[in-house]
Amino acid sequence: MKVALIQQKYYGSKEATIQATSLMIKEASSNGAALVVLQELHQNEYFCQSEDTAFFDYAANFEADVAFWSEVAKANDVVLVTSLFERRAAGLYHNTAVVFERDGSVAGKYRKMHIPDDPGFYEKFYFTPGDLGFEPIDTSVGRLGVLVCWDQWYPEAARLMSLKGADILIYPTAIGWFDADSTEEKERQKEAWITIQRSHAIANGIPVLSCNRVGFEPDSCGAMAGIRFWGNSFVCGAQGELIAHANHQNEEILYAEIEHSRTKAVRDIWPFLRDRRIDAYDNLLKRYCD
Repeated sequence: MKVALIQQKYYGSKEATIQATSLMIKEASSNGAALVVLQELHQNEYFCQSEDTAFFDYAANFEADVAFWSEVAKANDVVLVTSLFERRAAGLYHNTAVVFERDGSVAGKYRKMHIPDDPGFYEKFYFTPGDLGFEPIDTSVGRLGVLVCWDQWYPEAARLMSLKGADILIYPTAIGWFDADSTEEKERQKEAWITIQRSHAIANGIPVLSCNRVGFEPDSCGAMAGIRFWGNSFVCGAQGELIAHANHQNEEILYAEIEHSRTKAVRDIWPFLRDRRIDAYDNLLKRYCD
C-alpha cells in the first residue's frame, strides 16, 4: 500500500492553505497513494501559542470543514486522515482527527486524549480531552490507530491502539523549535521525538506514520516569539526501520510503501505481545507509585 504524508507550511489564511493542501492531495492520488495523512490542525496557523478566545471561532465551521474534506477524499479516491478543530457546543471544543473513506464517507474520528500546556503550546485553554477512547478506525486500507501530536509521547496510547487491532499508528502533529534554544537542545528535542515514535513501532510490531508541519509561525498575539516547526515527517516499519524521512524545512509529499504482511512476520520473531505480564501491571493505573 502506498501512503503519502503532506508536510506543509501555513499560507497566511485558511483559504490559501486548504487550496495548497488540496492540490498536494490530488498530486499524491495521481502518484498512486491510497492513504493520505495531513498534519495537526492543518487548516490554520498553530493558534495555541497564546490564549485568545477569538480563536474559538475557528471551530465554528466544523461541519462545513467535514463536508469539504469529504469531497476532497471522494474526488481523489483516497482514505484521508484530517485534523480539525471541533466545536461540540459553546465552551466545549476538541482537537479532532476525522478519517474519510475513499467514497467520502466518515470512517471514524478520534478526539485528542493527551492535551499539553507548555509555553507556546497552550492547548488546555482550547481543547477538552477526548472522550472516544483509543479506538482504531476501520477503513479499506486497514485498521488505523489514529492519535494526535502530544499523544505520541505516551506508550500507553500506542499499546491500547495496537491491542485493539490497529494495523498502523498515525500521528498528525505540530511541533517545532524556539529559535532561542541552542543547536544542541534543538537536536535533542527532535531526536527524542523521532525515537519515541519509532519505539512505538518496535514495541507493538506495526508501522508508524508521523506527519508534522514546517515553516516559522509567529505568535499572532505577541506573547511568544514564535515556533519554527521542524518537519521531519517520517514513516517507519514494524521494527522501527525508517522507510521515508522528510527534512526540517521544505514542504513535501512524503511517500512510502507499507506491507501489512510484515506485521505478522515481525511479531512472529519478536512476540512482545505474547510475553506481556498483564498480571503484574496494576500499578499502571496509578498516577505515581508512592
